[in-house]
Amino acid sequence: MLLTITNTTPAATDLGFLLHKNPARLHTRDLPFGRAHVFYPKAGNDECTAALMLEIDPVGLVRGRSSQNGEGGPLDQYVNDRPYVASSFMSVAIGRMFATAMSGRCKDRPELVDTPLALRVSLPVVACRGGKPFLKKLFEPLGYSIETEQLELDTAFPEWGASPYHSVTLAGTCTVHDLLSHLYVLIPVLDDEKHYYVGADEIEKLLRHGDGWLQGHPERDEIAHRYLKHHRRLTRMALARLVEEEAADPDVEVAVQDVEEAETERSLSLNEQRLSAVLHQLKTSGAKRVLDLGCGEGRLLKLLLKDIQFSSITGMDVSVRALETASERLGLSRLPERQRQRLTLIHGSLMYSDSRLKSHDAAAVVEVIEHLESYRLAAFERVLFEFAQPARIVLTTPNVEYNILFETLPAGRLRHRDHRFEWTRAEFRAWGDRIGAQFGYSVEYFPVGPEDPIHGAPTQMAVFSQ
Repeated sequence: MLLTITNTTPAATDLGFLLHKNPARLHTRDLPFGRAHVFYPKAGNDECTAALMLEIDPVGLVRGRSSQNGEGGPLDQYVNDRPYVASSFMSVAIGRMFATAMSGRCKDRPELVDTPLALRVSLPVVACRGGKPFLKKLFEPLGYSIETEQLELDTAFPEWGASPYHSVTLAGTCTVHDLLSHLYVLIPVLDDEKHYYVGADEIEKLLRHGDGWLQGHPERDEIAHRYLKHHRRLTRMALARLVEEEAADPDVEVAVQDVEEAETERSLSLNEQRLSAVLHQLKTSGAKRVLDLGCGEGRLLKLLLKDIQFSSITGMDVSVRALETASERLGLSRLPERQRQRLTLIHGSLMYSDSRLKSHDAAAVVEVIEHLESYRLAAFERVLFEFAQPARIVLTTPNVEYNILFETLPAGRLRHRDHRFEWTRAEFRAWGDRIGAQFGYSVEYFPVGPEDPIHGAPTQMAVFSQ
């Protein structure tokens, strides 16, 4: 059973500090079910790979068990896929061999702990009930790209067909402790089996290692159900704990922060200028079917409804409250039937492929990406540019260089407390150029708002065209 983690961010051997395993040594530990080894097949400045290999003792697994325990007869106990397939055994090994890394500690290089790295994970053999679609549902919302190959039952007998096993490669930019937490929870979820008794203490493990990502995952319920070995009572308890953590109502907090951002920009009438610039780009594209992703309370939707060029308008937001407010402000229930049929409001996430996003001529993404964690950008990019693939995409984001000119904004502070980042003009262009080249779009950049000769305009806009 093998797992490899590759870092391609120079200096790549920093991976050794984060994992607390010296690349020059072989690290071995005895576990109740066998032996675990950590070694480095490659350790260079540009690329470093750490391998975790398990040698499982099939006799040790069943020693002391009764054949009457409902787990099959003697042959089933000795002849099975457990020594080869990534499963809960691998999760236990991750927890034992990389315990310090999972806790987010690094004594020698503490500054590395919260540094996102370009990481690649290889799992040569994974059992996945639900196949490739379920793999994508689990990992794409976390920002990973996925390559999978379904393995044959026996290469010598291809007529036997495909097996339930897959070879999986994940790639993404994230911290090492986040990656290990994702793998620790999701590997046994894929396998849908655990080799040990599952009790209430497993809820604590799930919540601890799922902290910061499980709560908002679109497959949260299924993850909890499988991780807790289909124990309904335990699953209900775990989900109830997660719901308790949501009780603060993030929609209210976001609404307060939106007011703060609007107050900062009010003197420039920046929101009106931004929406006008986006509307102009959508109109000149000739688009008829338009998406407003992260539509919020519907300000752009209102402008789109007034223009008969746009025959089909879809607004999507992750906040149910924002969609309800948009419906009220647009008077959706009071619109004439013909007008109302032009507009659709949908609840959804930019992290998740959604068939409702397909077949549109253009998409607007206005002041949205800066609210995403940097490691989730890859998922957003694939959902919009590869899956939805509208012919034109109009995207705006703040220019952080301009912030110094806002008198009410303290030095070093971003415009919105929920912003995960704000880019300079050079950073935005570098991102846009890379995305355009990767997904086959040409890209133009435009300033929005009053332009300062040194700091540029307060908003920067990219227009992607196929």
